[in-house]
Amino acid sequence: MTNSFKNIIKSIAVISLTAMLFSCGNDIQEVRDFLVDKNLPIGVAENVYNIHTDSGRVDLKFTAPLLYDFSNRKKHPYSEFPEGVRIVTIDKNNDSIVIVGKYAISYTNTSISEIKGKVVIKNIKDQKKLKTEQLFWDQKTKYFYTEKAFTLYTATDTIYGIGFDASEDLTVFSAKRNRGNIFINEN
Repeated sequence: MTNSFKNIIKSIAVISLTAMLFSCGNDIQEVRDFLVDKNLPIGVAENVYNIHTDSGRVDLKFTAPLLYDFSNRKKHPYSEFPEGVRIVTIDKNNDSIVIVGKYAISYTNTSISEIKGKVVIKNIKDQKKLKTEQLFWDQKTKYFYTEKAFTLYTATDTIYGIGFDASEDLTVFSAKRNRGNIFINEN
């Protein structure tokens, strides 16, 4: 083969490749629609570590091994954490609440999260700990609830039951179908 023939072949290859590259003109909306149709996340993150501050004060620390971002859903955008979450909320007195679960899903529009699989919530200051298999967390009203079996440990009591509602810090709660030793101070 002569050099001129090789150059012609190379030129044809370069022109063909260039034409192919410029013909692929998917816009961002087409890609998002494709991902929605295939039920694929718009983003995936590993080893997520997020710190939220308010007026320079840390009020939330969030960690998760894996995050699937489905914010491309038009009606019900959400984030999924298939390998679990660990959330630490810190109030103005530096008292913290720790929330841990093996799976979580958080809905953007409603600010409600579902946490499943060996869910544990600890109020460090008040020495309270809640254990259950499934929990819903309304982040707008700062409220937890479950209809599953639970165990609540306090400094003096252990309460078992099925169905539980509580404030985010576990100081105000309602235990349904409960049993256990509960000590009541009549004063």
